[in-house]
Amino acid sequence: MNSRQGEFGNGRLWPSDESSASEAAQEHAAEKSVGSNALVTAYCDGGSRGNPGPSGYGVFIEGEAGETVAELSEYLGKRTNNFAEYSGLLAALDFAVREGHRRMRVVADSELMVKQIQGKYRVNSPDLKPLYEEAKRRIARLDFFEIRHVLRNKNKEADRLANEAMDRGQGRTVNIAAPAPAAPRPSSSGPVAPRPIAADPVMPEPEVRPRTAGEAGGIVVAPIRAGSTTQPAPEAPKTYRGLVKGGVIHLVEGNLPDGIFVRITPERR
Repeated sequence: MNSRQGEFGNGRLWPSDESSASEAAQEHAAEKSVGSNALVTAYCDGGSRGNPGPSGYGVFIEGEAGETVAELSEYLGKRTNNFAEYSGLLAALDFAVREGHRRMRVVADSELMVKQIQGKYRVNSPDLKPLYEEAKRRIARLDFFEIRHVLRNKNKEADRLANEAMDRGQGRTVNIAAPAPAAPRPSSSGPVAPRPIAADPVMPEPEVRPRTAGEAGGIVVAPIRAGSTTQPAPEAPKTYRGLVKGGVIHLVEGNLPDGIFVRITPERR
C-alpha cells in the first residue's frame, strides 16, 4: 500500500489514485442532496467455524439516540474469519449508501481489519484485497466515516447476529424456548378425590373368648396373616395350646411355622 492509501480526510478514506478520487467525488456530489446527516453507528462482526469453515457476518446498526436502525446477517459458506469480517463491513457500508445515511461510524473487534482500513497495516492477502478496495469505494461516498476497534465483549449484538447466520447456514435451530409444562387435564367425571395414605397395619387387641366345654386352662394361640386385622376367612384359625412360664409361651403340642403372626387369647380358668 502506498503512503496515500488508508489516509483519512475529514473522517473519510479516500481512493489511492486520481481517477478513482474523481469518480468518487462525482458520485458523492450527485448524492449529496439526498440522505440523512444523522450519525449512525454500525457494530460489525464476522466469524468462521474452522477458519476456513462455515462462516457468516452480523451487523447491528443504531442511531444517535441509541435506537435500533437495522440488523443485518448473512451466511457466507466456507470462508475465513477475515473474509467474514470484511463482508460485515461491506454490508454496513452498502446499507448506509442505499438508505441515504451520509455519516457512519463502524465499530469492530477485528484489529486486523480496523488497522488496514485506517492505513496502519498493509493488505497482503489476495483474498482480502478486493474487499478492501471495495470498502474504500463505498467509504468515499459518505460525508463522514470513522472506524474503531473494540474488544469482543463490547460487540455482543453483532457477535450474536453472526452466530445466528452461521447456525442458519448449518441447519441449526436458533432461539427455541423450552416448552412450558402441560397443565393437568381435568377429569370428565369431576374432581378426583385424594388417595388415602396407607397407614401401618394395626394389630388387634388379644381376643378373650369363653372356654369351651372340656378345655383346660391356659392360652389359645391362633396364627393370622401379616398385616391382617381380622381372622382369616372362610377357614377357622388353627388353634395351638400352650402355657406361659417366665414370660415365655410353651406349646403343649405341635409346632408353629416360622414367619407368621399369632393372636394370643388368654383362657379363663
